[in-house]
Amino acid sequence: MTATAISLPTTEALRETARTALHRVGAELPEGTDFSARTPVTGEDLFGLRATTADEADEAIAAAHRAFRDWRVTPAPRRGELVRRLGELLREHQGDLADLITIEAGKIRSEALGEVQEMIDICDFAVGLSRQLYGRTIASERPGHRLAETWHPLGVVGVISAFNFPAAVWSWNTAVALVCGDTVVWKPSELTPLISLASARLLARAAEDVGAPQDVHRLLLADRVIGEKLVDDSRVALVSATGSTRMGREVGPRVAARFGRSLLELGGNNAAVVAPSADLDLAVQGIVFAAAGTAGQRCTTLRRLIVHRDVADTLITRLTDAYRKLPIGDPFDDGTLVGPLISATAHDAMQDALSRAQAEGGKLLVGGGRRVSDTAPGAAYAEPAIVRMPAQTAVVREETFAPILYVQTYETLDEAIDLHNDVPQGLSSSIFTRDQQEAERFLSAEGSDCGIVNVNIGTSGAEIGGAFGGEKETGGGRESGSDSWRAYMRAATNTVNYSSELALAQNVSFL
Repeated sequence: MTATAISLPTTEALRETARTALHRVGAELPEGTDFSARTPVTGEDLFGLRATTADEADEAIAAAHRAFRDWRVTPAPRRGELVRRLGELLREHQGDLADLITIEAGKIRSEALGEVQEMIDICDFAVGLSRQLYGRTIASERPGHRLAETWHPLGVVGVISAFNFPAAVWSWNTAVALVCGDTVVWKPSELTPLISLASARLLARAAEDVGAPQDVHRLLLADRVIGEKLVDDSRVALVSATGSTRMGREVGPRVAARFGRSLLELGGNNAAVVAPSADLDLAVQGIVFAAAGTAGQRCTTLRRLIVHRDVADTLITRLTDAYRKLPIGDPFDDGTLVGPLISATAHDAMQDALSRAQAEGGKLLVGGGRRVSDTAPGAAYAEPAIVRMPAQTAVVREETFAPILYVQTYETLDEAIDLHNDVPQGLSSSIFTRDQQEAERFLSAEGSDCGIVNVNIGTSGAEIGGAFGGEKETGGGRESGSDSWRAYMRAATNTVNYSSELALAQNVSFL
């Protein structure tokens, strides 16, 4: 593989940018030697940090549990005031938070700003939701009776988030949980502690400003052992966990064993079908962003391309040309479109997958090389790769969290749908077609088996208004918009007898 030199900022410059951003939001670093905040931009450590201890985690859960007792009876529109104020602070500090996301997750500037915008958007959504936690009235079979469904706060919500969306996923959960009357304990990825500190501090400031209890939200900075406390603690009513399928296999059964609830957002192995009628200009734009954006480190990243034989050669040529021109390097540079992988380990996993793909009959068409810097030898900048595969091999059915796009061809739409669905994951999908019948079939029950199904856009870039989540090994959870709020509440069925008779259901007679 080739190695091309790139120019990067110094670690000291990134350290100073991070300090400035943290100072502007009012966050303080818990300095220590337990673990390090690092940056994939240069692959080096920024600060030594003190981790949350097991006793502190237990106290945080206890405090959130106590706060829930009062928060649950606070009127929902009042709870919405806290989230409204958080949204205002996010707007004020959008640039600061984006700086921290770029430094810790390596996202290019527009994507980092977009992640903060997503936080702002979910706050707007949740504020409106605070006046729309609707139940329903149900027709009763008994005269003089009213049957109704009501929704009530659930309890403490434990949020375990991943590095690739270090703030947005927290906000999805937290904004909705707070207006639903829940309290939150957050255990972020240990790879992104700085944006976590900043986000938590802004929420604490919002609570100060509106007079809400500080303990409605607590932050745990630590490794997976502390995360396991959220998983196993019976005071945590719901565990919302984002990460790998392997992680979900551990979290789900452990939460279920104590009869808690889990909301799982796990792996994605997303595909797009390109039909012979597709607008190829549109397809190229959608595919390149979905496959190469965020350096292939989105759960909705496009990893499989299923192209009709009639347009395959033309589309592949256009894609490989676009890939060769992708600007790769410093994510703070406005011209960059592809930043770093999160770590050298991620780069190794990409190389292993490419080797396996070629051993299974695949042909590497473009990419796969590494961009290097003399000043930052530990940074992992990869050239997004396209591999043409002859069949649905083992490596294609797996998710590799890196910018690899596997291309397969098909002849009939039935064959394309079978290829699309023949993976364990079921998060996001799309079809590019101008044939309405094809589009409708892909959207139907006999089409894509994913939780997100798109037409004429890529697999990435979901809006907060719709529910986000997937099926099969993606975990089945739903976050963000639509009626995802119901996961954070408990339902009660109410029967009110306003007559002077005691009528039993199903015409039962007793006494």
